[in-house]
Amino acid sequence: MARIAGVDLPREKRIEAALTYIYGIGDASSREIIKAAGVNPDTRVKDLTNEDIAKIRQVVATDYKVEGALRTEITMSIKRLMDIGCYRGLRHRRGLPVRGQRTHTNARTRRGGKRRTLGASKKK
Repeated sequence: MARIAGVDLPREKRIEAALTYIYGIGDASSREIIKAAGVNPDTRVKDLTNEDIAKIRQVVATDYKVEGALRTEITMSIKRLMDIGCYRGLRHRRGLPVRGQRTHTNARTRRGGKRRTLGASKKK
């Protein structure tokens, strides 16, 4: 069982795909990590040696901010925007889309659940 950055990687997957289970590592980062560690990307997690796991762990620890540290940084950035009262911070505070999307229609995930028309609730 390979455990990197506090995450148990799935044993049956290729290491290239398994690394994306760590918060903050996507496809491109995963390929960079594997290249830097000198591990074959086609290797399954269960077939990795302890040396390979140690190399990957070292690369992730030194070059990448992942899991809790990354979540904390993102939360603090959003909190900073809200504290200074900028437009993006206000949108975060109100739970509305932040990046210029329209809200007249759409934006259901940010604004809330399903809105019903008057006729829809009166079915007998």
